[in-house]
Parts: sequence; structure tokens; C-alpha cells
Amino acid sequence: MALSMKHFVLFYDYPPDFRERRAPYRAAHIEHAKASAARGELQAGGAFAEDDPPLGMLLFKAESAEAAAAFARADPYVVNGVVLAWRVREWVTVVGADALTKI
Repeated sequence: MALSMKHFVLFYDYPPDFRERRAPYRAAHIEHAKASAARGELQAGGAFAEDDPPLGMLLFKAESAEAAAAFARADPYVVNGVVLAWRVREWVTVVGADALTKI
């Protein structure tokens, strides 16, 4: 039996100086994100405009949360300490063209 696709949100907690700290790893992080997007996992991602607190959010479409968790574990930002903490939450989308739960 095939599993159904779900949305998962990966949240990144950044330090106040993350823009400076990310500079050496930004190109590798972007390539990592592009590869995930090419596989159809990463749907959108970025940092919030306001830095209070500094957060990043990446939206994944996958059968399980493991796709987002695996992304985080291998992300140059996480590996090199740009991300202070990360967490994955399932997001039940019900409205909109890309919603995965039809009601």
C-alpha cells in the first residue's frame, strides 16, 4: 500500500548574527536546497523578514517527516553551527491549489 504525500515544515532557529555566520556556507546550503527541490521534496524555503527571533522555514512534500529531517542533518548550515536548533512539524494543508488534505 502506497503512503500518501504530506506537508512537513522544517523550522530553523538562528543566532542573531546568522547572516554573517552563514556567508561561508551559503552557496553549499543553496545547492543542497536545489537538489532537494529537484527531487520534489523541498517546495519552498527561506528566512523570515524580521529577526525577532531569527527563524528559517522550509516546506517539504513527502511521505514522512524523515525527508525534512534528513535534509536538516545534511544541511551545511546545521553541520557548521549556523542553525542553533531545528524541528520538523507535519502541516495539514486543507485549502488552496497545493493542499494535500481534501475536505
